[in-house]
Amino acid sequence: MYATGAKLLGRYLKKNIIFKYGFNLAPMYRRTTGKVKYVSEDLMTINIKIPLSYKNSNYVGSMFGGSMTSATDPIFMVQLINILGDDYVVWDKEATIKFRRPVKETAYANFLFSPEEIEKIKSDVANKDEINVVKEVNITDKTGKVVFAKLIKTIYVADKSHFKKKRNSK
Repeated sequence: MYATGAKLLGRYLKKNIIFKYGFNLAPMYRRTTGKVKYVSEDLMTINIKIPLSYKNSNYVGSMFGGSMTSATDPIFMVQLINILGDDYVVWDKEATIKFRRPVKETAYANFLFSPEEIEKIKSDVANKDEINVVKEVNITDKTGKVVFAKLIKTIYVADKSHFKKKRNSK
């Protein structure tokens, strides 16, 4: 549903605008309390914030870990789907979050891909048909210096035709 809506809106709006407002208006993302604040035109940089509020504070008044996890969880996968395009299958495969200190303020995360990373992903998929990409992001304070948690994501990327053959052979 969301991908179809994004394709339709793509006739009228830039991808980064669709990405930002699509996430911020989608009910499942709104419930995380996260908010996409910035998306670069090439989608290689995405910044989010997770405000501490009554909706996501826990018993001791710090941010509920599940709120941080859910607000950061979908970003890398959807970012990579939109960067790579329709010739690839992209799925979240694994997520680990390592909490370092309680969050008692608004938290931030910056999701980055470099052009070199994207070229390596495309090259590796061309050579191996499918790969796992591991990305890390820190959840920080507004200065970026205090790290509250580290999210480690493993993302499966495959050539679409390879994926279809593999799926149909099972």
